[in-house]
Amino acid sequence: MISRLDGTVLSARGQRLVVGVGGIGCAVAVTPQCSLAARVGGRVSLHTHLVVREDELSLYGFETEAELDAFELLIAVSGVGPKSALGVLAHLSPAELARAIEQQDERAFKAVSGIGPKTAKLLILQLSGKLSAPAAAATAKGSDARADVLTALTGLGWPERTAADAIERAAVAAPDAVGTTGALLRAALAFLGPGARA
Repeated sequence: MISRLDGTVLSARGQRLVVGVGGIGCAVAVTPQCSLAARVGGRVSLHTHLVVREDELSLYGFETEAELDAFELLIAVSGVGPKSALGVLAHLSPAELARAIEQQDERAFKAVSGIGPKTAKLLILQLSGKLSAPAAAATAKGSDARADVLTALTGLGWPERTAADAIERAAVAAPDAVGTTGALLRAALAFLGPGARA
């Protein structure tokens, strides 16, 4: 089982990265946000899940363990394949997914290709209690700081979704920074790359 990749980005097209590891190029399906953040020639570290089928081996990669955990919970739901699960995470961060499950918000899945109303109900039913507790607590803690940092980053020119993703990743990597605007801003900027403006 391949559970992690650390290597050099050889190509980034659509939702597919090719990561060079020990002279081998590994194709990895990723979210659009991950693909956009990747730079050819740059380093990348991904938590991965290998999907084994009779005629295919597919590798799915995630920047955070929270995304990987959410992906694995999603594909355990009947009728949700890895591509649909990746589609969910392209539209909803783990915290947003947890909130949608906790609040039984079927509309949160409306924009996700391959997830219809019946599947959305099934997701909410089967994932209830599995995602909500930790993510909801993290969301409640420092929600004002998150809002302030989101405003600051969008004011600096980053798209809202990119900024929100960086904040989510920063919160996972540095949970102690969540309650303080300055600390969370610095942590989020670190995920936005060398072009970050403090």
